[in-house]
Amino acid sequence: MFNESGNVEPVLMLEGIERRTLTYGDKMLLVEVTVRGGSVLPEHAHSYEQIGYLCKGAGRLWIGQECREIRPGSSWCIPGDVSHKAEFSEDSVALDIFHPVREDYLP
Repeated sequence: MFNESGNVEPVLMLEGIERRTLTYGDKMLLVEVTVRGGSVLPEHAHSYEQIGYLCKGAGRLWIGQECREIRPGSSWCIPGDVSHKAEFSEDSVALDIFHPVREDYLP
């Protein structure tokens, strides 16, 4: 399956945070997340394994009790059922891959 992010209507997740499901297969799903500087992704956990990459922007990401500053080129892996949260100090764009496919993120 091929797709272009400009062809995907964004979904508002929270104030200042939008996602676009770019493509997916039987076992994983790719999402582009656009965040306005100053936005916060509150602490949460889900059963999906999540791997991410920051393309643009800056912020802080907590995975469990560990916190890291993230900048373009930063990547992370969040195991399923592990609590995580993020705060963004700049307008940011990240890519997230979920396994298995998040049915709630399908178009």
